[in-house]
Amino acid sequence: MTSLQDKVVFITGGARGIGAEVARRLHNKGAKLVLTDLDKAELSALAAELGEDRVLTAVADVRDLPAMQAAAAQAVERFGGIDVVVANAGIASYGSVLQVDPEAFKRVLDVDVLGVFHTVRATLPAAIERRGYVLIVSSLAAYTAAPGLAPYNVAKAGVEMLANALRLEVAHHGVSVGSAHMSWINTALVRDTKADLPSFGEMLTKLPWPLNKTTTVDKCAAAFVKGIEGRRSRIYCPRWVGLFRWLKPLLSTTVGELPIRKTTAELLPQMDAEVAALGRSLSVSNVGLLRQTRAFPPN
Repeated sequence: MTSLQDKVVFITGGARGIGAEVARRLHNKGAKLVLTDLDKAELSALAAELGEDRVLTAVADVRDLPAMQAAAAQAVERFGGIDVVVANAGIASYGSVLQVDPEAFKRVLDVDVLGVFHTVRATLPAAIERRGYVLIVSSLAAYTAAPGLAPYNVAKAGVEMLANALRLEVAHHGVSVGSAHMSWINTALVRDTKADLPSFGEMLTKLPWPLNKTTTVDKCAAAFVKGIEGRRSRIYCPRWVGLFRWLKPLLSTTVGELPIRKTTAELLPQMDAEVAALGRSLSVSNVGLLRQTRAFPPN
């Protein structure tokens, strides 16, 4: 296990949810933190909670490579380098491929795929210098499809492969690369979706066990920190998610899809009707944050 005392950890999506809880746990272990997010108020509140002597915050959009490069440069200037990178920022959209707003589909890919690339591209030189560790946050969604969340599935499968390629590319530099895979976590993403779409909550209850279970942010953050300390290639939360990595070829067969086909046929039309009634394919909180960025005004 690697000691995190005085290690510099760069976290995107660091103002709330998993990112914020990982930050708290790493801070308790003596790490120095660089937290980026779109929400200035929440970043400031977390920095005040932790104490600003070992915390640097930067309001930066992961879709904006120069902004991420500037945040990385600030980290190096303030703390001397970067030891750990956690590419955590991500969003999801609502609705089937037939219903989802095409612009929302694009934004999910922009944040969840290009945002991860921008984060890695901006911080990798510093991580190489420190022979550091890069953690790319993927999902169980990289292994098994979730109806109504196709853009999220596409994005999380994509960044898993990015992690696999990056691992090979930087191994000779002494840099380790991991990907994190979680099932449903009780974050704003899941809570907002349940609040906006009653059909989503109903669909969760009808998924086969253990896919119908939701895990706490605390448990997820603990798994992340343990994985960072161990520089693990893969982090799973809960641990049974790792089994789905090996079942992946089966899950996309007729047999593997059978348990969810009936539920999808029943509930996806309801979900699409709810999305149409909402008039948006993103949560209110995500729409609000994205509107704060002048470079990417929503249509």
